[in-house]
Amino acid sequence: MRLRVLGVLSILSVLIVIFASTAILTSASRELTQELQINRAAALNRLAQVAFDAATEGGDPTQLQTEMDRYSELYGEGVLIRLQAGTLRSGGLNEESPGVRDALARASLNLNDTALSPLQPFGTGSEVISRSFGSASQVLGEAVLKVNLDAARLKLRERWLLVGVAAAALAAVLLLGAARVTGWVLRPVHRLNAAVTELEATGRTGNLPEAGPPELRELSRSFTRMARTVSESIDSQRQLIADTSHQLRNPVGALRLRIDLLQLELQTAREKKASDGVLAELERVEDILDGVLRLAAAEHRASEDSAGVPPRAASHVLPAVVDPYAVLQEETERAGPAARQSGASILLDGPPKPAVHIACNAAELAQMVGELINNAIKYAAGARITVAVRSLPDAVAVEISDDGPGLSAEERAAATSRFWRSPQHRNIRGNGLGMTIVDRLARANGGRLLLAGASPHGLIARIEFPRAVAGPSEDGPS
Repeated sequence: MRLRVLGVLSILSVLIVIFASTAILTSASRELTQELQINRAAALNRLAQVAFDAATEGGDPTQLQTEMDRYSELYGEGVLIRLQAGTLRSGGLNEESPGVRDALARASLNLNDTALSPLQPFGTGSEVISRSFGSASQVLGEAVLKVNLDAARLKLRERWLLVGVAAAALAAVLLLGAARVTGWVLRPVHRLNAAVTELEATGRTGNLPEAGPPELRELSRSFTRMARTVSESIDSQRQLIADTSHQLRNPVGALRLRIDLLQLELQTAREKKASDGVLAELERVEDILDGVLRLAAAEHRASEDSAGVPPRAASHVLPAVVDPYAVLQEETERAGPAARQSGASILLDGPPKPAVHIACNAAELAQMVGELINNAIKYAAGARITVAVRSLPDAVAVEISDDGPGLSAEERAAATSRFWRSPQHRNIRGNGLGMTIVDRLARANGGRLLLAGASPHGLIARIEFPRAVAGPSEDGPS
């Protein structure tokens, strides 16, 4: 947008300079032409008057010839005067010179021609002016003057050069002004666009500076008020969810205690079966509450990271440069008993060589890896689960894959939505929040969660992080 606006203003600036320069140069050409025409017409009139005196008073044409020679020597221009007694010449001008014969013919008809064509700075050649002299009823002779235009053209070129330099300076000033005005107008627009993008991604944004035209300053103030309202509303909703989930744990815990006590009083198998169903539903509620609490914390982390909350104001531990392989080792060992119980096997690939590091909160990385491994154990029972750290050209990937039934492309696209569960997993206990939590925590740590199908079947869950450089005090893999 900046280039388009600046381009339009630049074209307008250049057109203004061109029009102004053209007007000035046309005026300069007209002025010099008129000045030269007046001077040469006055000189021709004076010579014609001397010739008239010589023709009517029987004067000696020698004086006229002397005047003509002096003029030609001074200005370098030829003069030709035709009297009834003969023709006088100076400066090398004669009847055969270009335009002279026609000029004499017009003057003999008592037609004066002292007008000059407009000067051109790079033209060549000279022009001829003429007039007749005599009485009111009789033409006694003709005077012709060859006007040398070189000096006037040189003066016009100098003015062209001066105007050209001034035009270039004016164009530079206008272009600089256009650039400043464009930046002044568009800078608030760009800030507003960035703020809208940030608000869409994180649910919050900083205050916009009031800059630019009055209309844009008012728009910035209005957007800041709206964004603050939206952010407060989102924070309130998120806090309400977290508080509600937390507060529900107390009555749920009390309810579990009452059910446990009630089970001690039950006698028949039918009563115990009903009690087990109630207990299963209660455990499902507890899972959902736990998931909601973890999701609220993960989304809060993601919003803090995206919004650039200062470290001292953030509610989490700053990410450190860690070796992901050590975290994978610990989580793989922790998930081993559950995997064996479900008939699955977990294989941890060897560490990459050389060792790789990422900037990530170690506890949150463990939570993400644990969630993905538990999902593979739960939804791919009896499958072979592979856990690995992959070194990519510009990134590091933590990958958990299995050869279970996997998910379709449409299901993988929806897997990170809240409470989404695959139709084939409806009978398996879960809350549909695991992938959502992993996705939010990955974003909070500068990474991203990618889901892909495995060959010939299965699911690959990959968390990609930017590659980080370990400091001197960082330990290698344990």
